[in-house]
Amino acid sequence: MTVREFYEYLNRQIPPELSLDGDCDGISCSADPDREVKRVLIALDVNSAVIDEAIEEGCEVILTHHPMLWGGLREVVAGTPASDRVIRLIRSGITAMSFHTRLDVAEGGVNDILAGMLSLSEVSRFGEKGIGRIGRLESPLTAEMLALKVREALGAPFVEYSDTGRLIERVAVCGGSGGSVRKDAAEAGADAFLCGEIGYHTLADSNDTSMSILTAGHFYTENPVCGRLFGLTAEAGLTPVAVLSNRSGAV
Repeated sequence: MTVREFYEYLNRQIPPELSLDGDCDGISCSADPDREVKRVLIALDVNSAVIDEAIEEGCEVILTHHPMLWGGLREVVAGTPASDRVIRLIRSGITAMSFHTRLDVAEGGVNDILAGMLSLSEVSRFGEKGIGRIGRLESPLTAEMLALKVREALGAPFVEYSDTGRLIERVAVCGGSGGSVRKDAAEAGADAFLCGEIGYHTLADSNDTSMSILTAGHFYTENPVCGRLFGLTAEAGLTPVAVLSNRSGAV
């Protein structure tokens, strides 16, 4: 299977028409789309450590959720992080490809996985193209109890939350940045909304609304989807190699 064929295979599983407007995923960098693929490195992001690992592991492709060239690239000049990544990939013959908002929307993607990790039932979609998921908890919880449940389920170092003082039964989820679908979650009838990150004032003000908000970190709400990419790669008959691509931490 070539790079091009692998990408076409993934497009059939995660169709590009599911992407939100303005997204820039797909093949970000490929010196040889017809190169044979045997090993694929799976990560949330492409950074220098991930490229190091791909070279060391002998991978022909780096497959991520986040696009490598988010916001575009006006020039390729050595000495800047984005340019250095492109140059290293081309020199090593490694292709970088990503599946971003379409993997949020897709069945079995980011938000279905989040809903499953919280054991939500009666799950349905909300928001643009059905990007978010909303479902019912096994039993009502306080905001604090739900935050503890989220922290344990995701392995997050901490979870920030607002508390309306009401018991929570219906929870909406959207991994990563959640500001754009917060109102959609409230309109869908959520008692609480879980995302990766949201503005401080939005979180603080939500104490006085009908919906609590919880944030568990961009990385921790989206990294579980790497397991889905790992499985798709294996189903294609290739060898997947998984790495953690986030170098930040919390104490």
